[in-house]
Order: sequence, then structure tokens, then C-alpha cells
Amino acid sequence: MSGSAILVACSALPEGDGDEHAVPEALADLGFKTRWAAWDDTTVDFGAADIVVLRATWDYAERRDEFLSWADSVPALANAAEVVRWNTDKSYLAELGDAGVAVVPTTLIAPGDDAPRWPKGDFVLKPAIGAGSQGVGRFASGDDAAAHLRRLHAEGHTALMQPYQSSVDNEGELALVFFGGVYSHAFSKAAMLGRELDESGLYVTEKLAPAQPSASFRALAEDALDATAALLGILRAELLYARVDLVTGPDGRPLLLELELVEPSLGFRQTDVSAAWRFASAVRQQLA
Repeated sequence: MSGSAILVACSALPEGDGDEHAVPEALADLGFKTRWAAWDDTTVDFGAADIVVLRATWDYAERRDEFLSWADSVPALANAAEVVRWNTDKSYLAELGDAGVAVVPTTLIAPGDDAPRWPKGDFVLKPAIGAGSQGVGRFASGDDAAAHLRRLHAEGHTALMQPYQSSVDNEGELALVFFGGVYSHAFSKAAMLGRELDESGLYVTEKLAPAQPSASFRALAEDALDATAALLGILRAELLYARVDLVTGPDGRPLLLELELVEPSLGFRQTDVSAAWRFASAVRQQLA
């Protein structure tokens, strides 16, 4: 099988951040002609490609309505537009929690809501729609957090409030990567709060390393994907890629921090080239 594939980025990073360095060659081995394009490049005919793969569309948060309209217009988008719409609003965490997935406890605070009951101990406030750790703050009291919450609401954001997971300070997060619904590899991410944005201004520079998840972490990642597929009415295999970000909770058990189905870095540089081959096979599977 041969075909054409477009890897989609943004105008600030038209060929991503380099993480997919081995992907075009892996796709070429399977007969795909691959090119990069910014999602808002009006000179590109995305509808003519056999598959259009979201990769580094990291400016979508400020232009979500425009981005979703574009996604709806691309028939061969991976992941699909309905997945993108659901996953670009982090209130999906509450849905997964209601479905029985062990998530970091999450409270949604919409503009106009009554003042929340502030947690004891450190907690995090973040916009429900956002990327690259922008707009995320860690606080020790409601007095400190109130101004940040007002800013998020003034910008039209629903806020997510979560207790800070202290394990992140020493262990960081663990990201498990799946292609076509099947586990591929994992990598660790050091704590990002307070770090500087990269030169593009789109994301916080991360310290990443290869990792081997324990059985309990793998099981939770599988549970999260199963619940997601059920909520969206799709098969897991229809998700070309997924990154499941987990942390260790206070009781030592894993918790879901985020489920990334739109434009996550997939850690190709944190593993060997076989991950790119698995990704290419998953692309081919989507078209079979």
C-alpha cells in the first residue's frame, strides 16, 4: 500500500520540534510520500492527502474555534475531528473520572460559578483549554490563587483545580505512548511548573528520559483508553496515537493526569527507531 501523508504543525514550528525525525523515513519504507504543513496554510489541499496526522499544532489553544473548524474540514484527519473536539477541553478528565478511571481529583470552575472551596495543601489551577503548560499555576492558598482564577475567567476559560501531586517533584510524570491502540513505549517528564517557554513561545521545555512503566501504570493507561473509546463510541484502534500521562498518587497508586490525543510529543527521541516503524505501521493500519 502506498499513499500520501501530511504531518501537521503550526506556522511557528512548520516542521515540529524535531521529535518526528525518523517518522518520514519509516513512512517512506511503507510507500508513503510525506510532507509537513502548518494547519492554517491555505495553500495546502489537506483533503487530497490519504492521511493527515496532527503533530505540532501547538498554537490551537488561542484559536480553538478556528482550529476545530479546520479539523472538521479534513476528512482523513488522525486523530479524528470528534476526538480533537473532546480532547482539547480538559473537562474530559471529569468524564473519565465519572467512568471509573483513577484520575487526579479534578474540580471544574466555570466563569460565573461560586467561589470554590479551596483545598488544603498545594494545588494547581489550569485552563480547561490550553497547551504547553501555559496558564498553569501552583498555589498554597486560596488568597494566592484567587487572582489567577480571575484572570483565567476574564479570558473566558473554565478552570481546572487539582491537588498538587508531590510525587512529581521527585519522580516527574510518566508518559505511556500507544499507536493504533497498542502500547509502544514510555518516557518520563520532569516537573514543568515554573519553567521557561521555548523560543517559539508555544511550550515549556521539558526534561525527558526513557522509562519502563510498572504493571499498575500500564493497567491504568489501558483502562483510560478503554474508557475513552467507550465514551466516544469508537474502537481503540481508531486512535492513531495516544499519550497517557500518569503520576503517582499519595497512596502510591498511579493517577491519570492528562490523556493527550491531539498534538502530544510522542517521545520518538526517547526510544529506538522501532517506535517510528510501529507508528508507520499504525498509519498504514488506519488506511487498511
